[in-house]
Amino acid sequence: MTTIATADLYDERAGEVDSLALQLHDLGGRIAFDGPVRTIRCHRDNALVKATLASPGNGAVLVIDGGGSLESALVGDIIAASAVAHGWAGLIVHGAVRDRAAIADLPLGVKALGSNPRTSAKEGIGEVDVPVEIAGVVFRPGAHVWADADGVLVER
Repeated sequence: MTTIATADLYDERAGEVDSLALQLHDLGGRIAFDGPVRTIRCHRDNALVKATLASPGNGAVLVIDGGGSLESALVGDIIAASAVAHGWAGLIVHGAVRDRAAIADLPLGVKALGSNPRTSAKEGIGEVDVPVEIAGVVFRPGAHVWADADGVLVER
């Protein structure tokens, strides 16, 4: 769990971290979280998200690049509960989630653009553990990410 505020961390490590300017909603039961980055790039298809979060997380943060689509949810309460059970620290979703009330009760950091009750496809189309760029910030697998009420920082 994050023990230092992102604002303080940015002051200490300016030039070593990037700040995500995109404004995300805090939707999980934990506002502050951090860990090594894992990534998925997918568009309106959450099969890879479900499979990945059902594997050992070891305190990692899954960054999901859904292309900013709010047309369907990439994470719901069942997938988020699986993330908790498998030791994930948090999720950063460049897209939508659903089951906001249930996700808010989980001990998991979740930041997302918003919510939509519509389910996504389940075909498994996308890429896992590739660099993803969100709002000009690159998230590379293995880099460290920090999130709190002020925002998101990631190692360059």
